[in-house]
Amino acid sequence: MIDSKDFLVEIGTEELPPKALPTLIKSFAQEIQRGLDSAELSFAEVHEYAAPRRLAVWVEGVATRQADKQIERRGPAVAAAFDAEGNPSKAAQGFARSCGVEVDQLARMETAKGSWLCFRAEQKGASATDLLPEIVSNALAKLPIPKRMRWGSRDTEFVRPVHWVILLQDSQVIPAQVMGITADNKTRGHRFHHPEALEISQPARYAEQLKDEGYVIADFSERRATIRHQVETLATAQGGTAVIDAALLDEVTALVEWPVALAGKFDEAFLDVPHEALIATMQDNQKYFPLVSASGGLMARFITVANIESSDPETVIEGNERVIRPRFSDAVFFWEQDRKQTLASRVEALKTVLFQKQLGTLYDKTLRIQQLAAFVATQIGADQVDAERAAWLSKCDLLSDMVNEFPKLQGIAGRYYAQHDGEAEAVALALDEQYLPRHAGDDLPAGGIAQALAIADKIDTVVGIFGIGQKPSGTRDPFGLRRASLGILRILIEKDLDLDLKALIEKARSELGDRIEDPDVVIHCFEYVQERLKAYYQDRGVEVDVIDAVMAQQPARPVDFDRRVLAVMAFKQLPEAESLAAANKRIQNILRKADGDVADKVDPGLFDADAEQALYTQLESMESQASALFDQARYEEALTLLAGLRGSVDQFFDEVMVMADDEALKRNRLALLARLSQLFLRAGDLSRLRH
Repeated sequence: MIDSKDFLVEIGTEELPPKALPTLIKSFAQEIQRGLDSAELSFAEVHEYAAPRRLAVWVEGVATRQADKQIERRGPAVAAAFDAEGNPSKAAQGFARSCGVEVDQLARMETAKGSWLCFRAEQKGASATDLLPEIVSNALAKLPIPKRMRWGSRDTEFVRPVHWVILLQDSQVIPAQVMGITADNKTRGHRFHHPEALEISQPARYAEQLKDEGYVIADFSERRATIRHQVETLATAQGGTAVIDAALLDEVTALVEWPVALAGKFDEAFLDVPHEALIATMQDNQKYFPLVSASGGLMARFITVANIESSDPETVIEGNERVIRPRFSDAVFFWEQDRKQTLASRVEALKTVLFQKQLGTLYDKTLRIQQLAAFVATQIGADQVDAERAAWLSKCDLLSDMVNEFPKLQGIAGRYYAQHDGEAEAVALALDEQYLPRHAGDDLPAGGIAQALAIADKIDTVVGIFGIGQKPSGTRDPFGLRRASLGILRILIEKDLDLDLKALIEKARSELGDRIEDPDVVIHCFEYVQERLKAYYQDRGVEVDVIDAVMAQQPARPVDFDRRVLAVMAFKQLPEAESLAAANKRIQNILRKADGDVADKVDPGLFDADAEQALYTQLESMESQASALFDQARYEEALTLLAGLRGSVDQFFDEVMVMADDEALKRNRLALLARLSQLFLRAGDLSRLRH
């Protein structure tokens, strides 16, 4: 039995990029695990650690060596290995030489195809001590680092300069060089609390020693939870609730090794500025957590997380309060200056801002989405005049000082400025909500004007970018077409807006005029947006075969698509579903082979089997009722009704030979099956369902 030992690797660096830290450690741990699997070194459990100046992986119970292997290599056939006198041929000699033995040391292998020379030996497993340094080096080389750097006179490249490396197998240092540095068992503690080297005694004690002696919480998840707890506790003590953005919490966690939350305050006069601007400043620029009161209003308080346990925390707090003051003063200045000019007065200046070289300026885009918003508004029963006004003003806040300084306030600033200008509330709200949903799971535009504008803006971008041949490829999607497409679908489906997607794309294509280069842009855009439906429904737990069954029919209205999906999901749960899905598949195969050789209509006079008549009679009695249900998009009721055909369909296939020798009989039976198939296809291609 092979022994096992714990293994620890730590790469000590200068401060790592905070937003990349979670990805780096996850990838490092995965690559170490893949390396161990590839080297056939068994192991128990993998633990990952990440802090601003370190990436570390502790693997429990790594085998101390590979298992021994029995190897067998087949050489030339015996008939070709020796001449008539029994002397080895060149082929036999060459094979023996490649195996490092003489010909007479080779064995023979008997197979059904004859006798062969072969080489058999036991290959000793390599030591983990020899394999682990290369596994680590390969893992580091595969990390997702877009731009690596060099330091000093070394040729080594990494995301940041590396200053120490630990390679431990239980308590023993693995003698090796990684990233040009000789490995040992010494790490570094907190830059200020414990700058001295710290000797790690065992991999299992790594995190414990760093925390107890080095003032470093190495476990990212533990540090994150500690920060959240400190921030929430301190917020409660201040009489408020902390606004904890998940991405900001991750970033702060990646910036500190020994978190200490501190509460600061600012002048309440700053609260006259739109709170979103203050929050953006605190979160984006200062990495602070804002506080809100029980009523949801912003408080003149914030919480910062220091990376040091200061003997004079008040000085640290005062420093943070001092830093934020000029930032807020800038926001006040922008707020006051921007309101001296109405949004409408900025429209002309949009002519000077390029949206995209081939698609024109923001002014050109404004004109297009104005027409599109009016088109959508009339379709969904919203006020066309307000929709056009909202579209006319939709991009004006992009020219404001506030948005120039805080880009994430686009739309939000527009809403405040529109309200200040006396615009209709629905128009002002639409300026903000045109960008919804901003991310997965985000809210959707609430009112009809906002919905019309959001759809118009997104569809113009999608069709325009597709039309000039710059559709997304791989992970590249600079214009956010995936997000825009999914946004359009979510608004239409979840707000129950029964719009024809193809007609919407055609309208957008018409507004773009001769800027479009792709003559088939409508088809390409429709297919692309439809494809996003797969991801949308899979995220909601819908099975792929259900989605494919509906997608095969290419419904042009997303609301209709949604109703079909729900109906096919419900149908799949019926006891008759499996049999009818199989029958539909069989019918389609038969019709495909018939290649159109089908009678124009069913002639009951040609029936010569009871099963034919039974299916026809039942189909006749159900068809008009089912068709009426389909016409009303009551797909679930229609499919439930048609499930009653199962007995007749099963009997038909049990008793009737469809491809009869008699041509008239065959064509008539095919017509009956085609009529049945077309009825089911009104909901989806049920032949694609799997059970």
